[in-house]
Amino acid sequence: MPIKKELTDKLKEQRKKALAAGGQDKIDKRHEKGQLTARERVERLIDPNTFQEQGLHVEHDCHEFGMESKFLAGDGVITGMGHVDGRPVSVASQDFTVGGGTLGTKHAQKIARAMDNAGDLGTPLVAINDSGGARIQEGVSSLSGYGQVFYRNVYLSGLVPQIAIIAGPCAGGAAYSPALTDFLIMTKTGASMFICGPEVIRAATGEQVTMEEIGSATAHATVSGNIHFVAEDDDHAIAITKKLLSFLPSNNMQDPPHHLNEEIALTSDKSINDILPEDPRRPFDTKKVIEKIVDNGDFLEVQEFWAKNIIVCFGRIDGIVVGFICNQSSFKAGAIDIDASDKAARFIRFCNAFNIPIVNLVDVPGFMPGKQQEAGGIIRHGAKMLSAYSSATVPKITLIMRKAYGGAYLAMCSSDLGADRVYAWPTAEIAVMGAEGAVNILYGKELKSAENADAQRAKYQEEYRERFASPYQAARLGLITDVFEPSETKRVLSLALHNLLSKRISRPPKKHGLIPM
Repeated sequence: MPIKKELTDKLKEQRKKALAAGGQDKIDKRHEKGQLTARERVERLIDPNTFQEQGLHVEHDCHEFGMESKFLAGDGVITGMGHVDGRPVSVASQDFTVGGGTLGTKHAQKIARAMDNAGDLGTPLVAINDSGGARIQEGVSSLSGYGQVFYRNVYLSGLVPQIAIIAGPCAGGAAYSPALTDFLIMTKTGASMFICGPEVIRAATGEQVTMEEIGSATAHATVSGNIHFVAEDDDHAIAITKKLLSFLPSNNMQDPPHHLNEEIALTSDKSINDILPEDPRRPFDTKKVIEKIVDNGDFLEVQEFWAKNIIVCFGRIDGIVVGFICNQSSFKAGAIDIDASDKAARFIRFCNAFNIPIVNLVDVPGFMPGKQQEAGGIIRHGAKMLSAYSSATVPKITLIMRKAYGGAYLAMCSSDLGADRVYAWPTAEIAVMGAEGAVNILYGKELKSAENADAQRAKYQEEYRERFASPYQAARLGLITDVFEPSETKRVLSLALHNLLSKRISRPPKKHGLIPM
């Protein structure tokens, strides 16, 4: 018996009403600002014809302040599942054209269900944030909704990758859900993220600040370190999301999407030999080394504009997905400071949670000295790196390119912190401190009385480097796996990674370690 026409007509009418969102006039205003709608963002992210929406016909149930007469399509959020490059992903996209995208009870319920699906099915979660915050008309119920979302963010942490796109306002308590995810992508225009806006700050403290200073993508990418990627617009944010997902497994039980070839590439690249400057004190751009090592020179840098003295990025070596942690001597001489410690530790823990091998490229003079660093807790922050590396059970490979001094040598994953392989170039120097400082301590009295102090100092420094800082000295002690010339780097790392992919380590049963916070 065929379905009655009036029923299909009603279905079409209901769907049309729900899909109209906040109305064409509001949609047009967004387009005028160069922004996509919530539904358009989902359509650009998800493979064509694969999105299955959940909760299209959901409506709010608030009866206060005249809300009983208002229709809010989908209660201001689009949720469901679709494929990104052929893999299932859970999505929640807030719709600012519908009630300002404010979060009410049903809005939160839809997001919570999308998060539950991600956890139950082992799929990444992508949350697109564009909301005016808690729906005031629903009072404490809207706050409860945020609590339910935060709880699930924590539950999903380390279980499935969580990515947040900040594509509009994200104020007050709403900012904490993105902060609990693994990666935050924020658009340059139309987006803001803050706990207290300029007016609240001015009223509470008298400070005069602008939104650009506290809530913009630039502020969060360069000063606070709250976000990981800056996007030019919505399309760019979606492109970053897709590239990021291409390096990540769908959940913690899977391996990353390696693209293994039948044969291992064993070629050398002599051009790497020319990257290091002759003067060991001159800085160089470590990104040039990364480009030579990764397949096709392609890598995705994370938090590019914050704590630039350390580089963290994803790439592939001979098809194997790798997370890189690298000192950058062209910024602050590559010394590890508070922000660099936090940046590296967080990235290490993410890679470990999702089975991504870690490669460390080392050129570090030490931890950053100074009163501000000591007062800010460099001991506590630096200890995060020690904790993160020591607890990581994924394959860990360390390559010492030049300097590796003092505690920073350990903090960049020495063999004593569980590195499976520690390699060095002939240019490596591994010691408690640099030759210049060591000689001043060891031979201070002799140098004061020496007739030709400069010549004598140079001689002592050369002797110190040979006896105490040479990579061969560390190799004789079994702390270095091998020393090779830079041209062999990709070949050696590729072989090591292939050999280590089967690594499995069990740790003592416990709830979790207590990383220094």
